[in-house]
Amino acid sequence: MTENASPPIVQRAAGFADRIAVVAENGTLTYADLLDASARVAAALLDGRPSLDGARVAFLTPPGWEYVAVQWGVWRAGGVAVPLAVSHPEVELEYVVRDADAEAVIVHAEFSDVLRPVAERAERRFLSVEDALAAAPVPMPDVAADGAAMIIYTSGTTGRPKGVVSTHANLRAQVTTLVDAWGWTADDRTLLILPLHHVHGIVNVLCCAMWAGAVCEVLPRFDADETWRTIESGRLTLLMAVPTVYRRLITAFDAADEQRRERMAAGCRGMRLMVSGSAALPVQMLERWREISGHTLLERYGMTEIGMALSNPLHGERRPGSVGVPLPSVDTRVVDDEGVPVDAGTPGDLEIRGPSVFGEYWRRPEATAEAFRDGWFRSGDVAVVEDGYYRLLGRRSVDIIKTGGFKVSALEIEEVLREHPSIGECAVVGMEDEEWGERVCVAVEAAGAEGVPPLAELQAWARQRLAPYKLPRDLRVVDALPRNAMGKVMKPEVAKFFAQR
Repeated sequence: MTENASPPIVQRAAGFADRIAVVAENGTLTYADLLDASARVAAALLDGRPSLDGARVAFLTPPGWEYVAVQWGVWRAGGVAVPLAVSHPEVELEYVVRDADAEAVIVHAEFSDVLRPVAERAERRFLSVEDALAAAPVPMPDVAADGAAMIIYTSGTTGRPKGVVSTHANLRAQVTTLVDAWGWTADDRTLLILPLHHVHGIVNVLCCAMWAGAVCEVLPRFDADETWRTIESGRLTLLMAVPTVYRRLITAFDAADEQRRERMAAGCRGMRLMVSGSAALPVQMLERWREISGHTLLERYGMTEIGMALSNPLHGERRPGSVGVPLPSVDTRVVDDEGVPVDAGTPGDLEIRGPSVFGEYWRRPEATAEAFRDGWFRSGDVAVVEDGYYRLLGRRSVDIIKTGGFKVSALEIEEVLREHPSIGECAVVGMEDEEWGERVCVAVEAAGAEGVPPLAELQAWARQRLAPYKLPRDLRVVDALPRNAMGKVMKPEVAKFFAQR
């Protein structure tokens, strides 16, 4: 086999061989260690074949070095990585495995009991991470830059999540843009506290750190006290999180004694950059965090489909309430309903194009076609340009809710809740919330005289069917949902039930 074109991030790793790459609960690995581990995973997946030739591989591991080894191993074998969410119930995991038409499912021992039945029902190859890491390395295939690298599932207005297909070239563009814009170097040390089935954690933190040759410390899950302890150590140079995380860090800071607060603040001031994204950052929270840390959080804007598109500057004015200016290599525009660019100061639909933009929704050509206009990706967000900076005004669709940094579909949640025997009909809306950005609220018509169970009981039932961040956090039982003359539920009227608190 000829010398191969390795996935770009793997090529980069070879230049940082002896440097520490990942520090996790179960071990510290260098870049050389990750290259060896990922080669073994690739060999196990290939199982004697020359290449996976674009076959999808779904994988589920807790945050840590095994995640990197599996992700890189899938790429090195010529496959498409489909990361699964550790927080998702079995039914959602099975949906992704089947929809992606995954050839194999590779799973950490912690999740074997959940994924093995899924793999068996779907008749997919099941492989444990532990067995994969024991394989002997073999020659690796060539990996084309324009070949698919990853499918991340994201909720949309059509209800069930859609698979966003990103190529190796897309990922390279997304990562290099952020490395340049945010000044990543091999001397950086970051903390990963974000989910690894979401572009924020995968690209903005993990892939950027690995591309730069930096150190990525990993917590198995977000914990405010443990996060503060890491910040207090003075080891970190940058932190990326969502507003919900910053709110919880603020709460923990306020609850600490004066001596610890001094250590917390000192740890923050020793860092060079703190970033907030995936949901709107309340100005009040930005100001409180600045009082605590000395940092003005850098707000940015992105989506699974495009990576990051807009960012406040690393050096220069960071405007509260603004998501900044277009990143290098990214073109953005604000247009009217006909796709004609509007003047600055006039709200319109935000559209994006550039090498970081995805090419398709997995096996959904109609949805893909609808997502683009003349080569521009239609974000679904309404924005306005003010003095050169972009400010977001909200979603075009009321059926998209941004909660805790995640984008979820109201329609998907409604479909699940309608399966409950006590629910005749329901409507889900997102309401502004200081902690979550938006909280998931449901208005319900009872199916019978028995009535609807209380919220806690409904949440317990839904937890077996929905990810935790999709669970309703507010419930109203109504005689009848508000509808228009065509019988369509009027979501703005539904929202009024929850505004009257």
